[in-house]
Amino acid sequence: MASPEVGRDKSPFMLQPKSLPSPVSKSSKTSSFNAQIILRVFAAAFTLAAICIMTTSSQSFPLLGFTIKAHYSDSSAMRFLLVTDATVCAFSVLSVLFVYRLSRSGSDLKYCFYLFLHDMVIMGLATSGCSAATAVGYIGRYGEEKMGWMAMCNHVRKFCNQMTISMVLSYLAFCSYFALSVMSGNKVMYQYESP
Repeated sequence: MASPEVGRDKSPFMLQPKSLPSPVSKSSKTSSFNAQIILRVFAAAFTLAAICIMTTSSQSFPLLGFTIKAHYSDSSAMRFLLVTDATVCAFSVLSVLFVYRLSRSGSDLKYCFYLFLHDMVIMGLATSGCSAATAVGYIGRYGEEKMGWMAMCNHVRKFCNQMTISMVLSYLAFCSYFALSVMSGNKVMYQYESP
């Protein structure tokens, strides 16, 4: 017959000692900061390229004896995308400087939380600009038959292709900020839980 103490050792409800999280090595912190800086530089480069393509793209076409010029400024959604891209680009450059300073001075929970908030706001701004431009771009490329809006991209194909490239670059900047938001949130959570 087994002793009662042996039976207690095999109990499924027995508490196990919790291991403390291992301290983060210096190389891991450095690689985390480097990844953040690279993603922010990518976001700035993507939005800067999107702005350059958007502002330089235009195309003229004849319609009923008139010459019509297609330009990004003709659409309020495209102007909004330009403003959001410029804002994302400017704040990406500023945040690179902030992250670089943070990596030199040591990461404080308060500053990491501010960086997380920054990344979330910029990601939301990028989402709104991309969404507005995508909706208008879809109507421009395919039209809306029920509303009687005809597609214009068969008349200004080069302009539409350039605007599509600009929007793809803006979406890549959004993806960069999505990854940054996940990284910043993880850093805040880890620092909050660590003793």
